[in-house]
Amino acid sequence: MQKIKALADRIIQNIEKVIIGKRYTVEQVVIGLLSQGHLLIEDVPGVGKTMLARALAISVGGTFGRLQFTPDMLPSDVTGVAIFNQATREFEFRPGPVMSHILLVDEINRATPKTQSALLEAMGEHQVTVDGVTYPLPQPFMVLATQNPIEYEGTFPLPEAQLDRFMLRINLGYPAFEDEVRVLERQQFRHPVETLEAVTTIAELRAAQEQIKDVYLSPAVKQYLVKLTRRTRDHPDVFLGASPRGSLTLYRTAQARAAIHGRAFVLPDDIKALAQPALAHRIILAPGARMREQRTGDIVEALLDKIPSVDADTARR
Repeated sequence: MQKIKALADRIIQNIEKVIIGKRYTVEQVVIGLLSQGHLLIEDVPGVGKTMLARALAISVGGTFGRLQFTPDMLPSDVTGVAIFNQATREFEFRPGPVMSHILLVDEINRATPKTQSALLEAMGEHQVTVDGVTYPLPQPFMVLATQNPIEYEGTFPLPEAQLDRFMLRINLGYPAFEDEVRVLERQQFRHPVETLEAVTTIAELRAAQEQIKDVYLSPAVKQYLVKLTRRTRDHPDVFLGASPRGSLTLYRTAQARAAIHGRAFVLPDDIKALAQPALAHRIILAPGARMREQRTGDIVEALLDKIPSVDADTARR
């Protein structure tokens, strides 16, 4: 797993030239990339969400697409459209921004449900269908969608089916004082993303994505993982708990986290580190819990404290 660790370190260090002081979040993005998943970034404007997506695309040598969702956007603006060519007397497919390796969907909750659903096939099946013809997406394909957790006027909340398609929900947050000063210094003449270069290739990335599937999870760690997911369904403050896709997400992302730390086996600490970003957005609170302003992340953290963990020696067996 040392090759994957070296690859992840190169990508993380390259992104950190643009996103300063957010090592934990950048690591989660790389985990999502290696796990072949999609990320939902919930944060206020101006903290670097777009630059994070651009830096990731450049670092892996992939193509970058961007969609700025608005209420008047149509599904064809996402997937592309078939246009009749007068010269050839045939319809030609003009691909939309979705035909890229890294797709940034800015303010995803500002589009209508019909347009939001245009992403479901792309995210789930890695393909789009236009006028009855199916077109495969580039591989790897990753969606980084953003939404503002403060401003809800004129928005359309994401349905549970679409939220469940996102492997992790993360946030950047405001930078620390010293980091914000460094941001000013680095952008005095031009933005650092303009000088960023690729540190790997698509072929090397695809190989790493396949290799992390060999990371070992002991039976005890698997049981610990499933117990955690199932307990979200029995919690008194939860109306709907995490789906089996949540268990699979924890499984895949824990493998990726172990690999980028140079291990060929998953520890309980990998599960604990990823439980909240992997499960919290899949939980629907009961009405009473919403009235008390309970947070799904707090429920996951409480369950981590209650469920007995597995020691490192057991995790290796």
